[in-house]
Amino acid sequence: QVQLVESGGGLVQPGGSLRLSCAASGRAFGINDMAWFRQAPGKEREFVAAIPWSGTSPYYADSLKGRFTISKDNAKNIVYLQMIGLKPEDTAVYYCAATNRYRYARLPALYNYWGQGTQVTVSS
Repeated sequence: QVQLVESGGGLVQPGGSLRLSCAASGRAFGINDMAWFRQAPGKEREFVAAIPWSGTSPYYADSLKGRFTISKDNAKNIVYLQMIGLKPEDTAVYYCAATNRYRYARLPALYNYWGQGTQVTVSS
């Protein structure tokens, strides 16, 4: 089992920045990829970014590339999502996810571990 705990969400003004953190515990050594997804009210869960746990090649949703950066600290078992130039349409619950079955996965169904989510609200 892998446990994921997100933190760092909050209220930010348009154009602002936030850094989300996801701490992994348990059998983290078996993880292939870790990802961030987001879900706005009334919308489906959307892929944001992911990174191989043992590699260095992140991959992003095309629409978010350039504003969002995913990174990791393997020593601390933490994955980060740095968000800049935030827009009201970025408002959502952001979820951390992990998969030990697939690589380079962009679909929520391919991830078998999830955090509880952290709210990000972009508003003036």
